[in-house]
Amino acid sequence: MRTSSGEARLLPWTTMSGKPCYLVGDGVGRVSRMADRVESAQLSMAGELLGHAADLLADHRATGVQVHYLACRLAESLRDVRRVAESRGQMLEGDPKGVGTG
Repeated sequence: MRTSSGEARLLPWTTMSGKPCYLVGDGVGRVSRMADRVESAQLSMAGELLGHAADLLADHRATGVQVHYLACRLAESLRDVRRVAESRGQMLEGDPKGVGTG
């Protein structure tokens, strides 16, 4: 992902107190590349979790504890994926052509 110079990019992690982290720059530095890798891992893990969810929910022997655990992981994953979507949406809004530069 690349942002225009001087635009803030929402990073895929938060501070210790849960506040959003931003990066200002041209999108080609080490932190930008790390953020790209983290976002990619988060999206990949979300896909794997969805597959696991389908399997677990199809198993009528799944316990309440298992379903609760699954719901907690899905909520975490949804939070991560939402953050990626917000970050990428902000980057697209900043793109004068409206097409992004992934």
